[in-house]
Amino acid sequence: MKKDITTIEDIQLLVDTFYTKAKADETIGHFFNEVIELDLEEHLPKIYRFWESILFGKANYRGNPMLKHIDLHQKSAMTVEHFDKWITLWEATTDEYFEGTKATEAKTKAKTMKELMLYKIKQSENPNFIQ
Repeated sequence: MKKDITTIEDIQLLVDTFYTKAKADETIGHFFNEVIELDLEEHLPKIYRFWESILFGKANYRGNPMLKHIDLHQKSAMTVEHFDKWITLWEATTDEYFEGTKATEAKTKAKTMKELMLYKIKQSENPNFIQ
């Protein structure tokens, strides 16, 4: 039986494995490998803190992922297909290692983020968009 996501180490395993898959993926890998030169050593701790705040309510994440993704979209268009692949990889990675309340929450929150990001990215294309 798999365990639930209960520690920062669990989040690190999930995020590290996800990013390995995402960077190698033919649909979304170019965002990480070509569009931006992602420094994982710098980036991953931020993502750990992000998910720790989302799943455990810890207030140690500082940043604005929405603006980061809007900036990324301006460099290379991010489509529903890209976000669908992100969700597919995220859910598969979560299911590979975990099951339980927090694992389900991680998948649900990711889907909510997808919808919000797609909405905000679309809105950002309007010349009157206020960030």
